[in-house]
Amino acid sequence: MATPTYTKSGTKATTPAKLNKDIFGVDVKSHSLLKQAYVAYQANSRENLAKTLKRGEVRGGGKKPWKQKGTGRARFGSIRVPIWRGGGITFGPLGKENYSRDLNKKAKQQAIRQALSVNSANVSVIESFEVTSGKTKDAAALLKKIGVERKVLIAVDNKDAMTAQAVSNIDGVKYTQATYLNVYDIMNADHIIVTKKALDAIDAWLGKAGGGKK
Repeated sequence: MATPTYTKSGTKATTPAKLNKDIFGVDVKSHSLLKQAYVAYQANSRENLAKTLKRGEVRGGGKKPWKQKGTGRARFGSIRVPIWRGGGITFGPLGKENYSRDLNKKAKQQAIRQALSVNSANVSVIESFEVTSGKTKDAAALLKKIGVERKVLIAVDNKDAMTAQAVSNIDGVKYTQATYLNVYDIMNADHIIVTKKALDAIDAWLGKAGGGKK
């Protein structure tokens, strides 16, 4: 599978790179595994911040609102009972819930292959992606020269501090190590830029030679 290829300066290369069809050319007949991996990523990234107060945790309510008998009203021992406004919450979140989901290693790898295959038309290979100046304007200029600007996923074999600094302020650009690719980032990207060394790392990780059998 041939794909657009660029030099490290962003110019079009004369010889296109080839993508491994076992990784970028998988026949995806069902998207159920992709959905499981996508939802699992979202669930595992979720911060458990929601917390409600039970009756015993709500401040106040120590005094009986009215006497037990003789008023004609229902008896209550506290104004903080759950059926009263401002009272405790019954069966509300306590901040201890576990929303995480898990997929086994083979399922994760297969889901990533499927995501790369579905989005293979948007994959480009670059000799190397380095912004040694660490300046955002230089990174933006390189992306513009390649022809991509928004929702870009850049995969490298090893992250560089200066390049990470340069792309960090560009909205919609994700800079990651090839072996940390996930379904969520792949499916949300309009353009995927992979360096040649990163492509080799992906082949070793997800290809048959790397033990990633389908």
